[in-house]
Amino acid sequence: MPDDEDREVLALLDDQYARRILIAASEEPMSVDRLTECCDASPPTIYRRIERLSDQGFLNEYQEFDPDGHHYKTYSTRLERVAIEIAEGSMEMDVYRRDEDPADRFTRLFEDL
Repeated sequence: MPDDEDREVLALLDDQYARRILIAASEEPMSVDRLTECCDASPPTIYRRIERLSDQGFLNEYQEFDPDGHHYKTYSTRLERVAIEIAEGSMEMDVYRRDEDPADRFTRLFEDL
């Protein structure tokens, strides 16, 4: 039987908007506005899915600045693949994530302060 974390991953990947976000953000980092357009979803829907995807470590988050000095976040896909093996009455699931660049990790940690 899958544990709670496995069930959450499976439920998340079953969600069409979560999948659309992962696919769109795998090409290049995207803002919520761009994801809203690409995924044909409302901003609240995108924000909810981003939160769930981030909680699982499936997205990287970046702080961007526009020429007017305003800042906004962009997101890129960190999830690489999910492997599920079913054998001998059990299920094993492995989630593979891309390594976060050390410079990006430092920037994210600094921004969180």
